[in-house]
Amino acid sequence: MSMIARSLEQFRPHHEELRQRLMKVFLALALCSGFCYIFSENIALFFMEPLFAASPYLDHLVYTNLPEAFLSYLKLSLLMGIVISFPFTLFQVWMFIAPGLLGNEKKFAVTVVFWATLLFGTGAVFAMFGVLPRMLLYFMSYAGESLEPLPKFGKYLTFVARTVLAFGLSFEIPFLMVMAGKAGFVKAKYFRDKRLYFYAAIVFMAFLLTAGDFMATGLLAIPLFFLYEAGIFLTALFGKKKTEEISE
Repeated sequence: MSMIARSLEQFRPHHEELRQRLMKVFLALALCSGFCYIFSENIALFFMEPLFAASPYLDHLVYTNLPEAFLSYLKLSLLMGIVISFPFTLFQVWMFIAPGLLGNEKKFAVTVVFWATLLFGTGAVFAMFGVLPRMLLYFMSYAGESLEPLPKFGKYLTFVARTVLAFGLSFEIPFLMVMAGKAGFVKAKYFRDKRLYFYAAIVFMAFLLTAGDFMATGLLAIPLFFLYEAGIFLTALFGKKKTEEISE
């Protein structure tokens, strides 16, 4: 019992630091979300523009439940708050773990955070400006004089958020491959040998993430193939550097 008490006492400073940093993260999230809520209508209009551009029959959305619009604006503000405060969150995580890392590990951690953020942002931007307009054109092509589209406000924003997040997370594939190689779980040769299996998994994942839209599946899968190959190259590169450091 005394050993447990001593362990807890030793962990107390870290516990306090973790609590303080979590409070800062939640405070930043609340401030960013509150700021976004002020402009939530403008943000929603920005997300609706691709839909209106995809169909001449549509110039507004509808909501059927009284709280739906209010709750949709809240969800949108929270999502944007998470995105805007994400770099600050990564910084707080870095500041918490940095004291326990060696010099070279700290440098690598900064690189990891940078590339993880960049890849996620690239995927999100590609989804918003490259994939989403084409998906909406396909879905809205069924509309006509005898078939009127009436998209619901809340469900449309959920659809946009799901698409953007799916592409953002999918673009993390090279990052995850390098992390697996850096941790020693696999080597680049494994990814080369299992290339066809991973390609099939990418197509299946893209199909699920895009809700079965074949056009969007191709738009997501093709760049992921290139990112997978980039992940193989980077895994081999970092694995080679690690081997050279050990030999020295």
